[in-house]
Amino acid sequence: MENPSFHSPAPSSCVHPALGLDYGTSRIGIAATDDLGLFAHPVETIPHNKEKDPIPRICEIVSQRKIQILIIGMPYRLDGSEGESAKKVRVFSKKLARSLPQLPIQFIDESYTTLDAAEKLRQAGRKAHRQKLIIDQASAIEILNRWMEETL
Repeated sequence: MENPSFHSPAPSSCVHPALGLDYGTSRIGIAATDDLGLFAHPVETIPHNKEKDPIPRICEIVSQRKIQILIIGMPYRLDGSEGESAKKVRVFSKKLARSLPQLPIQFIDESYTTLDAAEKLRQAGRKAHRQKLIIDQASAIEILNRWMEETL
């Protein structure tokens, strides 16, 4: 269910570049589309904990890359409902929306994005122990790719 306080542009009005976020309790994977929305590419992984708020860094990235929309992975359950992880994403998204009120935010189902990303990294020759450093970014790419497929 979409939160009515978030802007949700119609697919025909999608703009780029978009920033994809794979929210986790210790790290947030960040990816971005190009200006035309043809490709998604990794940006960085932002650590976050009680001492380190990730929102200022996300705001810097948005400004530097002239981001037009935020796409946030939502961890829906298999039955489509929202559990505790989804609640954490919503809380984070509300804070992010207060810091970036000019940007629309859309949620996309992130089911299996980490598995898909890990498989693609394995196919590209990345060893499992090296994946840990970039898996969150790769998951954010998967989130953006799903969003771009849905908005075509």
